[in-house]
Amino acid sequence: MNLDMMEGAALVIGAGGGLGAALVAQLSGAEGGSPAYSAVLGLSRSSLPAIDYGDEASLKTAAGWVAEQCAAQQLELRLLIVASGFLHGPEGQPERSFSQLDAGYLAHVLQVNAIGPALVMKHFLPLLPRQGRCIAAFLSARVGSIGDNALGGWYGYRASKAALNQLVKTASVEMTRRNRLSVCVALHPGTVATALSQPFAKTGLNVRPAQEAASDLLAVIQCLQPGDTGNLLDYQGLTLPF
Repeated sequence: MNLDMMEGAALVIGAGGGLGAALVAQLSGAEGGSPAYSAVLGLSRSSLPAIDYGDEASLKTAAGWVAEQCAAQQLELRLLIVASGFLHGPEGQPERSFSQLDAGYLAHVLQVNAIGPALVMKHFLPLLPRQGRCIAAFLSARVGSIGDNALGGWYGYRASKAALNQLVKTASVEMTRRNRLSVCVALHPGTVATALSQPFAKTGLNVRPAQEAASDLLAVIQCLQPGDTGNLLDYQGLTLPF
């Protein structure tokens, strides 16, 4: 792995989820491997400080905390992974038809999957260095691809991930102007055995353990080059259509 990356800090937002926790564990060497970064930080709704996508002030506070942690250890933030996401819950379920569209569900899924990550960009991307390799990776989904949509359904989730993909693309342009070696991508992790996908896992789907999915994603991240910035890639490193 690039030396600049090894000497820097990594941050996972959404570290309380199954995939986010697996990413933190592997980055920090908690599963028996060597730590990939000098420091690994995790933020979630239950961390201290906690983040709440409905409260921008919590993101500003958390970004300040990350900056303090990096300064105290004389490290630069070299990797940011946003692993948060919402598909189903008390706020609603993914729609099978436009007759099931619900304003409350749409507002919530867009808040978590698009507006929240946009505010993460606002407060955390400035922490990435202006020189040297650095990566911002946002977990998206293949179903957010407009060009790949042949099945329909899941209106809100598809729209929220498509919005995230556009945000990532736009941020990548600005990041390149700021640091030509930076990379900003959207990543499709596949179907992972977590609470998010559990009700929809069925025979025929390639459902992978969180630890395996995390390993695959980190392997893709390790191989990213500036030419990949702004793209949507899957867990095998293949570029997907927007």
